[in-house]
Order: sequence, then structure tokens, then C-alpha cells
Amino acid sequence: MSKRRENARSREVHIKAISAKRMEELSEREKQIVQRVAARMHISRNTNKVFDDERTFGQRLADTIASFGGSWPFIIIFLTLLVVWIILNSFILARRGQSFDPYPYILLNLALSMLAALQAPVIMMSQNRQAAKDRLDATHDYEVNLKAEMEIIGLHEKLDDLREKRWIELVAMQQEQIELLRELLDQRLSTQDQMIQTP
Repeated sequence: MSKRRENARSREVHIKAISAKRMEELSEREKQIVQRVAARMHISRNTNKVFDDERTFGQRLADTIASFGGSWPFIIIFLTLLVVWIILNSFILARRGQSFDPYPYILLNLALSMLAALQAPVIMMSQNRQAAKDRLDATHDYEVNLKAEMEIIGLHEKLDDLREKRWIELVAMQQEQIELLRELLDQRLSTQDQMIQTP
């Protein structure tokens, strides 16, 4: 547990050191991300769920109408109703003399105009909300990318520290080996000197 706390503290110090250079340049949102990274909090979230949970009843209704109004089932149903209307008023009821909307179909034109007048603002509301959702997604992607960048920078720093420690250890080991070789060489030279001096 203490190792975990020590890692969290070193991560916080490291992130603060990285961001201290640019902390004044960061926006409020970026400062919050730095704090979240330092505290090892999650940044990623399901923006679709967040966005959908905040919609009002009218917004959900507008989205449903817009999604149905831009689908093949709507087009097929709508074309079927138009064909039935025209056949009913032009051929069946016109022969009996009871046609309620004879050619040029003024009532049908009125209904289509009203449908277009109502459907256009509903679709625009849905598109505006989609644009807001896209902005939310873009902001979230930026936060996640910024956190990933900070984590990568942290990993690079750790790797650099490890490499530097390893180099120090290797140099120290090399110095020890050089000392051992000198001692061995001194021993060998002294042994050879002793052999030469004793006839």
C-alpha cells in the first residue's frame, strides 16, 4: 500500500513538473485534466449516455420524429399514402361523384405543406442537438488525448530515469571490474617480481 502511495505521489510530482512550465498557458479544463491525471482518476466516459440522459421529453420526441422522417419506412409509407390518396380521389370516388379532393389535389398540397412546415424545424432541432453532441464528443476526445499524451510523457521520463540509473550501475560495475583487474594485475606483477628475484 505504501508503494502505491509513493507511486501516486511521484506521479503527481512528475505531472506537476511537466505542467509547471505551461500551467499558466492551460485553460481551466486542461488544468482539471492535469489534476485528474495526477490523482489517477478516469477521464473517459460514455458521452452518448451523458448526452441522452440530459434530453427533455420534447428533445427525445424531436429526435424520434427526425430519425423516423429520414428513414426508408417513412418514405415507403408516405409514397403509399400519396398513391392511395390519388387513386381514391381520381378514380374511385370521382366516378361516384363523391371525390373530396379532386385534381389538382388542393387538400393534399395543404397537408404536404403543413407536414413540411412542421417537419423542417423538428429536423433542425435534432441536427442542432447532434452538433452539440459532436462538440461534446470532440471535447471528450481532446481530454482523453491530452491525458494519453501526459501519460506517454510520464512513461518517457520513467524510461529515461531507468536508463540513466542503469548507466550509473553499469559504470559502477565497470569501475569495480577495473579495480579487480588492477588488483589481479598487481598480484601477478608482484608474483612475477618475486619469481625473478628468487634464483
